[in-house]
Amino acid sequence: MILADSGFWIALGNRRDRHHAAAKTALERWSKEGFVSTWPVLTEVTHLLAAGASVTQALAFVDSIALGVCAIPAPPDDALLRAHALMQRYRDLPMDLADASLVILAEETGEGRILSTDLRDFQGYRWKNTQPFTNVLIPG
Repeated sequence: MILADSGFWIALGNRRDRHHAAAKTALERWSKEGFVSTWPVLTEVTHLLAAGASVTQALAFVDSIALGVCAIPAPPDDALLRAHALMQRYRDLPMDLADASLVILAEETGEGRILSTDLRDFQGYRWKNTQPFTNVLIPG
C-alpha cells in the first residue's frame, strides 16, 4: 500500500490545484496496490477542502474513504507520544501532526513510498530514523 498525504487528496479533489493532473494519474497508477493514510490526514483534508474548495468536495472525500478508497488503520497505542517526539525532532521544518502520523505509519507498515505535494518536508523526514521517503507523486 502507498502512503497518502493530505496534498495528494486535496489535489485530487480540487481541479484548480496545480497538482490535480499528477494526482489523477497517480490514482490510476497505484489504485490496484491500494492507499493507506491516517485520521489526522483525513481531518486536515476535510477541513482544507471545505474551506478552500467546497463542502461538497469535502463530503465526497469522506464518502470515498468510507467506501474503501483508502485504508485507515488504527494508530498504535503510543502514537501521540511518538508524534510528540517526531514533532520535537523536526520542529525547525516544522512538522505537524498529520505528517508525524505518516512517519509513524511508515514505521508501522515498513512502507516509505508516499503520495505528497509537500516536497520540502518529506525529503527531510526519515522513518525509523534513517529511511528516506520516496515521493511517487512528484519525484524529487
